[in-house]
Amino acid sequence: MPPIGAHIQIKGGLATGGLAYTDAVGARAVQVFVGNPRGWKPSAGNPRQDAAFTAGCAERGVPSFIHTPFLVNVGSPSEATVAQSVATIAHNLARGAQLGCAGVVVHAGSAVGADRYEAALGQLHERLLPLLADLPDGGPRLLIEPTAGGGKSLAATVEDLGPYFAALEHHPAVGVCFDTCHAWAAGHDFSVPGGMTATLDALVATVGPGRLGLVHANDSLDACGSTRDRHTTIGAGSIGSGPYGTAPFAELLAHRALAGVPVVVETPSADDGHAKDIALLTSLRDGALVDAIPLAG
Repeated sequence: MPPIGAHIQIKGGLATGGLAYTDAVGARAVQVFVGNPRGWKPSAGNPRQDAAFTAGCAERGVPSFIHTPFLVNVGSPSEATVAQSVATIAHNLARGAQLGCAGVVVHAGSAVGADRYEAALGQLHERLLPLLADLPDGGPRLLIEPTAGGGKSLAATVEDLGPYFAALEHHPAVGVCFDTCHAWAAGHDFSVPGGMTATLDALVATVGPGRLGLVHANDSLDACGSTRDRHTTIGAGSIGSGPYGTAPFAELLAHRALAGVPVVVETPSADDGHAKDIALLTSLRDGALVDAIPLAG
């Protein structure tokens, strides 16, 4: 079954605050930032907190992931941005190896200017392949997260991952982080039965089996195809409050591609929001599992 957790708060330290939050919300998978999510300055971390976090996750059987800062864009026309992005990804991959993380999530990025798509894909090939070649065996995978589709996105729909993976020569260390809000915003329609299943089938057909490494389960404040990335509580947004209800999330959790793949929420945390979303998704997952078991006789 997919373990379900959250992007956790780490106030007070990666281990001190992060593990306490993990326990408080009942997270069985965690995602963290290891620096300022809106800045370039790298953080070396705290060796004591790092060791305690790694040990604490192992003791709980909780897989961990790092999300890179939002500024990262290897497809940018600015060499300064590309250089900073590559250095930041390298730093986060190194931190992921230190912490025993399963993956490092990076937004797919944007070509920014018109007619730069092929050039931007070329930059991915030139600048990211050397990083991937240097990854240690058993180190974290680089998980590409398609975006909501605004601007000159390099990958928004799951089909867009085809050229993206080709630019990275389908390197075995590359995987996918699938975000439900992003996919909805990019035009994947989950409002009818089978919509989520068709999207995940298309993802597997595009990148191959075994590439899905993490799922961000987020509801959306906006309509399908809006290209707007605004997360909200599961069941309170346009994905989970339609005539199909929260069934798209049950469909997500029941899909064969999610077997053993961690799921984290990036929804509002106020008023025990993460705990409630984890509990809801867990009930949907367990209900889908029961429905899939044939009755005896």
